[in-house]
Amino acid sequence: MTTSDDILKTHTKNAMTIVIAGGIVLALSFGVRAVFGGIVEPLSDELFDGRIEIFSLSIAIQNLVWGIAQPGFGMLADKYGDRLALWLGFIFYVVGMVICALGTTPFAQYMSAGVLVGMGISGTAFGTVLAVVGRSAPIEKRTQYLGITSAIGSTGQFLLPLLVSWLTQWLDWRLTLIVVTGALLPMMLCIPFLSANKSLEKEGSDISINETINQAFGHKSYVLLAAGFFVCGFHLAFITAHFPNFVQKFCVSTTSTAEELRALGLLALSFAGLANIFGTLIASKLGSIYPKPYLLAGIYSLRAVVIFIFISLPITPVSVIIFAVIMGSIWLSTVPLTSSLILVMFGPKAMGTLFGFVFLSHQLGSFAGVWLGGVFFDHYGSYDQIWMISIALSVFAAIAHLLVQEKEAPGKDMVLSN
Repeated sequence: MTTSDDILKTHTKNAMTIVIAGGIVLALSFGVRAVFGGIVEPLSDELFDGRIEIFSLSIAIQNLVWGIAQPGFGMLADKYGDRLALWLGFIFYVVGMVICALGTTPFAQYMSAGVLVGMGISGTAFGTVLAVVGRSAPIEKRTQYLGITSAIGSTGQFLLPLLVSWLTQWLDWRLTLIVVTGALLPMMLCIPFLSANKSLEKEGSDISINETINQAFGHKSYVLLAAGFFVCGFHLAFITAHFPNFVQKFCVSTTSTAEELRALGLLALSFAGLANIFGTLIASKLGSIYPKPYLLAGIYSLRAVVIFIFISLPITPVSVIIFAVIMGSIWLSTVPLTSSLILVMFGPKAMGTLFGFVFLSHQLGSFAGVWLGGVFFDHYGSYDQIWMISIALSVFAAIAHLLVQEKEAPGKDMVLSN
């Protein structure tokens, strides 16, 4: 006879399988995306006479499309199944990477590295994967499982930049992109495992997804959460896309060549990815103990302090690595806390859709960070203005999250989710 304990153990086992498979998909999706910062200069030198603004706009479009498409992929997953959204994302991603490696015009790069890769990431990243995990995990373990999934995903941002820093010393940027595209193929083995348990998916309110969306945008805490996530996107995308170039141009070193300094920037990004693994796990653990809005406010406040200290001191190889490690530890630690708050407010039924809209705000910030980074550098030869904007936005996000209420949205008759 099957007992409730047996059912719970089965659900937990299935959920852990989804956590691991989802974490691998995230690792590959984010890891491959992180390599674009390592090819900005060689690609721009060969195709666009050294102007980095053109390819910076491609990456900015990528982030914008990622965000715009995220609610659509979330609705697709919520209504027709998680795997369909994931397979579509995988196909877009691979096709976009191949065209990027072969393209020679601004339009080709805008469409490939921008539109197609943006669609690919949207279908294989947080919005889709965390929705599966959120619907599959037992209520009392959701924050923990979301954190573990995000932490596994961070390994890609550690390993892939290391791979690219090595590849770029031996291969040109085109061959480097082709090799890195092959890293997406293991997704094909993981996607079949990513489907939420139906009994857990039904938990919560019976109101329609459209009604939930309308309610969400009328809820102040949800809107503030989305506004704060804009800042997270601004920081992450700017640093990921421009940090190797920043280090190459402004790091003070009498013994390193320009190529070695660029490699140092990529290495720093990999250290950020490594630190993020531990930072995300710690944040998700703290999120099950302390109020999540206060933790998020603390994370954004710390970012402001870290950035201010970093740009106020001479930029040296040591300070680059220290900055990357500290910043990395608070890199994606916002994600399990933010996604858990959405579950607290609205439950799991429309998780893909509601997280998709919050993530759209994140990607609007990403678009601004990447694009403005290229514009300011091309016009002023400096990133100083973007660093200062980043500090100001951190302060704004900290204040916004202090106003977020960690409780069920008013008027909803659902089971609270933590």
